[in-house]
Amino acid sequence: MYVTTVLGNLLIVILIRLDSHLHTPMYLFLSNLSFSDLCFSSVTMPKLLQNMQSRVPSIPYAGCLTQMYFFLLFADLESFLLVAMAYDHYVAICFPLHYTTIMSPKLCLSLVVLSWILTTFTSLLHTLLMARLSFCADNVIPHFFCDMSALLKLACSDIQINEMVIFILGGLIIIVPFLLISSSYARIVSSILKVPSARSLHKAFST
Repeated sequence: MYVTTVLGNLLIVILIRLDSHLHTPMYLFLSNLSFSDLCFSSVTMPKLLQNMQSRVPSIPYAGCLTQMYFFLLFADLESFLLVAMAYDHYVAICFPLHYTTIMSPKLCLSLVVLSWILTTFTSLLHTLLMARLSFCADNVIPHFFCDMSALLKLACSDIQINEMVIFILGGLIIIVPFLLISSSYARIVSSILKVPSARSLHKAFST
């Protein structure tokens, strides 16, 4: 399963990179999404498979924080990229005549870079807040990877700030993308249903 995920996403990235006809906004976002999914799977699965074969499964403290950082980074990045893709679809269907003007290479690159910057910041903030905690109890994580909730259960220092940041940022990263994606596709469906001919309707849905 893991190998299939890696090879599938890697193939998508390579094909988009090599084929000049695929150098469009939609495929720019898709290639970044595939790369993010590839890295997301690679953050936890290799160590998980190694621990499954080990009699004493373990991970160093620094390695645990590193794993948590990249897990959060690529998980959040996928959410932001899905928002960008939803906006791209919205512009393509609702404003087809102005698509190339609105979805300029500069805007597309800016959306990708902004997604990376925001997710890097939030992941780094969570990791730094976790690194300041003291762990004086059992050092066995009741989870198959270094998840924030599992680590917080092992902390013996005050975790109130961590919980507050998780609640605020977690809510924003989940709710805001969900609302933006839902809004984009609601407008897409509304626009498609207004198309008079069946042929145009089929073409719009296939887009």
